[in-house]
Parts: sequence; structure tokens; C-alpha cells
Amino acid sequence: MKILHSFKWPLFLFLAISSVIAQAQKDNKIVLGNIDSIQSSILNEKRKIWVHVPSNGTVDIYAKQKYPVVYLLDGDGHFSSVVGMIQQLSTVNGNSICPEMIVVGIPNTNRTRDLTPTHVDADPPYMDSAFSKTSGGGEQFIAFIEKELMPYIDAHYPTEPYKMLIGHSFGGLTVMNTFVHHSNLFNSYICIDPSMWWDKQKLLKEAKKVLTENKFDGKSLFLGIANTMDEGMDVTKVRKDTSGDTKHIRSILELQSYFESNKQNSLKYQGKYYPDDSHGSVPLITEYDALHFIFDYYPLKLNNKDFTDTTTVLADKYEKHFANVTKQMGYKVKPSENMINGMGYQALSMKLYAKAERFFKFNIDNYPESFNVYDSYADYFIAKGDTIQAIDNLKKALSLKEFGETRQKLNELQGGAVYKVTADELQKYAGEFEINGVGIIIKTFVTDGKLHMTATGRPEAELYPLSLHQFKMKSAGAYNFIFEMAGDKATAINLNTPEGNFKAISKK
Repeated sequence: MKILHSFKWPLFLFLAISSVIAQAQKDNKIVLGNIDSIQSSILNEKRKIWVHVPSNGTVDIYAKQKYPVVYLLDGDGHFSSVVGMIQQLSTVNGNSICPEMIVVGIPNTNRTRDLTPTHVDADPPYMDSAFSKTSGGGEQFIAFIEKELMPYIDAHYPTEPYKMLIGHSFGGLTVMNTFVHHSNLFNSYICIDPSMWWDKQKLLKEAKKVLTENKFDGKSLFLGIANTMDEGMDVTKVRKDTSGDTKHIRSILELQSYFESNKQNSLKYQGKYYPDDSHGSVPLITEYDALHFIFDYYPLKLNNKDFTDTTTVLADKYEKHFANVTKQMGYKVKPSENMINGMGYQALSMKLYAKAERFFKFNIDNYPESFNVYDSYADYFIAKGDTIQAIDNLKKALSLKEFGETRQKLNELQGGAVYKVTADELQKYAGEFEINGVGIIIKTFVTDGKLHMTATGRPEAELYPLSLHQFKMKSAGAYNFIFEMAGDKATAINLNTPEGNFKAISKK
């Protein structure tokens, strides 16, 4: 199926507008995720979870996407910033820094209980007996994540096997406890200013032994260190200090030295000290740097020549790149069906048939369960004048999913019945419609017995009927126009597109 690129609207303008529309489409609210819950027998309580799933998972025309999962401790404090950052870094035009990911935020009920690995009566200077009395439930909390939460997320959300854990302060302590004692539970870890002073540095000592003796092939860890020192102190002086006030940063610096002196253990590690950030401000910048570091293999470096090349070089680059990403992440990672589909149609519009076919076949290899990839390949054969191959691919598409436009194309190729609407009947669909919130006006009108449309600043296009009140854009087939009617007059248009579902209301 064709996408908007083949309609020759400016790509940068399309991206900006579709982003605004997509964010405004749920009752004019920006929605980052949903609140779910799970009854835990391990913790003996009902736990809320905040879940963000990338929006591309809801586009009906393409195969359903699956995503790596980020498990975020102190979810009620960091959910919006982490979701926003991952959304931004995973959708950088043509050069994403990291993959799109599901984010599972775990809000707290009893933070000290869940995020501390051992019980202490008190741990001065940071923890008195009033705060520490419920401490030491960290192992149960990790068991909850492993045995209850992860299976629940995998059963109810479109997950891939790659998992990341992020935690700050006590959450960072939990990240280290998980890494040290349950290292295979996650593929990567972001540990932010962890409370390694806990319980007379017990976990710190355990970490030293594990980092010396164990192997961590395929694991990644990024350690962020805040500046929690008083004026006049620096990272050199503080290592020699013995006061309780510096115990927090001294413990983390000691942890960093263990990581750096054990490079034989195959862990992909980076630690970074942030002199201008406090304990409270350091999470955001640490997460940003950590995503760049952990996924340093993910961006695909392309230039203008790659896109103007008339051969199959660009498709070859994509295939080689994602083969490497697959190796790094440990499961089959594929470029988005939408993106490769668009590149195929762009090449087809320029009559670069070998290049177009390479992209369409690449999509078939990656998404054999998607009806769209066969529909698109059929368009390639239609352009080449190969009716037999086009019909075969349209039939294959329809065997996977009955879709109006695909059926229409097959009927036309086989000389079958095509849905007809008279010029007089088309007049009921003529009007002026507006997509609220973005200022886009759509005008529909009848010319030479056919329904046409224009949109703000865009060229004219023909709409052809599929069924009662349902039309397709002839020059960009994946765009479905369904008219809402009041008697013989259209009152609204529901636009179903690869980028989302939008509504244009009739202007009075």
C-alpha cells in the first residue's frame, strides 16, 4: 500500500503535522500511557504499573510491532521524562539513537522495603531507625518483578525479549542488587547515583567479588554519579575523606573503580561523573547518556548520496545494519514496515524498478504475516505490466486480510465488478472540513464526474469509492476516507492512515 511519501508532500512538514495530530487525537489530550495493575502474591498487595506502548503498535495497515521493555523503578517520579526521552531518541528522522520501547513504570508503595536488599536497624548518617524499620525486602521485590510482573507484561503487551532496568538512589541500589545477584534478568542496566553506602557497604563488597569472578557477555551497564560534595571538595580529595557526609559519593566512586579495573569480565560498561548535577537532577542527563552508550550500535549513518543512489545500495545497507543490531540485541530486529514500504514506493515513483523491488522483497522477508507487503509488491508488478504476478500477490494479501482497496485492485485486474457512484451521488460528499487543533482544511468537490480533494498547501488528488461512504486517495492508496452522513450531506470525514486515525469536521 502506498504511503504519504508517494503523494509528494514535503516530508519534514508531514512529520511535524502528523506528530501534532497524533498527540491531539485522544479527546485533545496528550496521552503517555495507561495505568494497569497486578495482584502480587509475593508482595501480598495489589501493585499499580504505568505502561507506555509506542503508538505505531496501533496502526492497522501494518503488521503489529513488538518492542523491548524498560522497567523503571520509582516510576511515579520518572515515567514522563523517560517516556518522552525514549520517544524523542527513537524517532530521530532517519537516524534513531535507540529503538522504540515499552516503558513499565513501577510506582512505590513502601519504597524503603522494596528497594533495599538487607534489613538494618539504622544506617547513619542517612537512615535512622524510623525509616529503616521496614527495610530489607529487596529480594522479594526482585522476585515480584521476575516471577509476576515480567510474565504479566509479556502476556498483555507486545514485547520482545530484550529488557532494561533503570533506577535512581535506592532504585540504583536495587539495580546493582539485581545486576550482582540476578545479572541474567536484564540485558542492560542504568544505575543512577546508587545508595551503595547501605548496610555498611555490604552490596559494594559483594559487587567487587562478582565483578572479579563472573563473566557478563552481552550485558551493558551505565553508572551515573552526581556531585554530592560540599564546596572545596573534589573527586580526588573525597576519596581520602572519612566523614559520614561523603560516604554516599565515596561508595559510588569505589564501585566505579571496581568496574574499571575488571575489564576482563566482558561487561560493556561506562561510568560518568556529573560535576554540575546534584543527586536530584542527575537522572535525566544520565538516562540520556546511557541510552546513547548502550545503543551505540543502533544509529544507521546515512547521507544524501545514499538516498539519491539509483541502485539497491540503500536497501543493502539497511539489511546489513539490522543484521548487526539483531546480533547485538539477541533477537530478530527489523526496520519498520512503514519506513521500508515508503522507500519502495519512492523508488517506484522514480521508475527505479530494481531498487523498488529490493525494498518490497525486504519487507516480505521481514513481515511475511503482513497483507500490506504483498499488496505493495503487487503495485510493483502493476507498474511493470506483469498482471499475473500482481494478481498472485493481491490474492496472497487477501488470504491474510480482507481489505477494500486490495479487493478493488484485484477486481480491476480481473475485470470484476467495481463499486460505482454516480456524479450526482458524489455531490453529497462535497464540502469543507477541518482537522481540529492543527488548522488543516480539507476540501472535497466533484470534477468530471469524480470526487477530488485538496488540503491546506497540498496538491489536488482524486478519491475513488470502495463502498458506501468509503473512499481511497488514488495517488496515495493507504489513506482511507470514511464520510459520516446526516441525510444526504457529509458532516465529517474519518481519516484512517498509516500514521493514525484523525477526524475532520464539516465547517458551517
